[in-house]
Amino acid sequence: MFKRLPLLLAALVLSTACSAKPAEGAAASFTDGQEYVSIATPQRLDPKGKIEVVEVFSFGCIHCAHYEPKVEELQKALPRTVAFHRIPAAFNDAWLPFAQAYYAAQRLLPADKLDESTDKLFKAKWDLHMPLNAIEEMADWYHQNYGVDSAKFVQVAQGPEVKAQIEKDTKLIQQWGVDGTPTMVVDGKYRSNRIQDFDQLNAVVRFLVDKETKGGK
Repeated sequence: MFKRLPLLLAALVLSTACSAKPAEGAAASFTDGQEYVSIATPQRLDPKGKIEVVEVFSFGCIHCAHYEPKVEELQKALPRTVAFHRIPAAFNDAWLPFAQAYYAAQRLLPADKLDESTDKLFKAKWDLHMPLNAIEEMADWYHQNYGVDSAKFVQVAQGPEVKAQIEKDTKLIQQWGVDGTPTMVVDGKYRSNRIQDFDQLNAVVRFLVDKETKGGK
């Protein structure tokens, strides 16, 4: 069902090479085809509404775990005219339970607890090295931390509504040309490309948001 795609580093090229930075106070400038690419057939997650910033991620991606604090910084820095969303990528069978868990949490947790639980699960898996890979393991974790009924969590995670959502997501991710995580997509028009570090990734997002705010100029 899910197309197998290269993992992890395709979207985020971490470099040890020195790079010139703009003078302090100067606006960063990035180039189409380098730090970001224009999407051939633009498509937003939500057809209407605010400018969108979408993080394509996975709980199974250690780079996403490392990026999580920077994602929180980015969300706080984005203007109110911008909507932030996440899409969990199910690039292969091993990553499918992580996508299922995210959408089960989205449906069963209070809205104001979703981001908090995402951050905590990343830390539990990658910092505390808890065995959180199978959907049942993550269901128990959500039960212990948020009081969600474990059986209900598994039922929702493996149910038809979440299955349809993941299938829809997978088509959109492929249309955007995303083949690794974390990848940031702005307004369905641009995706991050050759990024040196997470600070630059956030700067690219802000650059593209500003570009869209000015009508794509």
